[in-house]
Amino acid sequence: MSDVKYFTKEGLEKLRAELEYLKTKGRANMAKQIAEAREKGDLSENAEYDAAKEAQGLMEAKIARLEGAAGNARVLDKSQMNISQVMILSKVTVLNKKMNKEFTYTIVSEEEANLKEMKISIGSPIGKGLIGKKIGEIAIIKVPAGEMEFEVLNISI
Repeated sequence: MSDVKYFTKEGLEKLRAELEYLKTKGRANMAKQIAEAREKGDLSENAEYDAAKEAQGLMEAKIARLEGAAGNARVLDKSQMNISQVMILSKVTVLNKKMNKEFTYTIVSEEEANLKEMKISIGSPIGKGLIGKKIGEIAIIKVPAGEMEFEVLNISI
């Protein structure tokens, strides 16, 4: 049974564009690399061929993963979202109590997560710890480096 994946409209479009690229140009480029490696001689001792075949396997696995995510994708309508508590696609401002510093994260699906853009996965320790919290509540979250304490300051879309 597959899990439903929630996306923004833009996030789903990006996923579908990457999938289309991999299925067309990505596969064509991979076939070309394998053909070039095959031309270099005995396949039993051809490390370049082995590397190209391994890369092809990884790319096909990624295609399968993206197809699964796209097939189970649901686009969330931001106008229907409840901002009384943190949920997927919430933009949440928190105070890191230890650092005494504010951060604003957007809670997104694993496929859309990008820390540079302050988009954290709903499956990450911080994402899981913030889900369901309301303004003023404290989330004590276990992370690999220990425990972090966040106070929820604001929730928006």
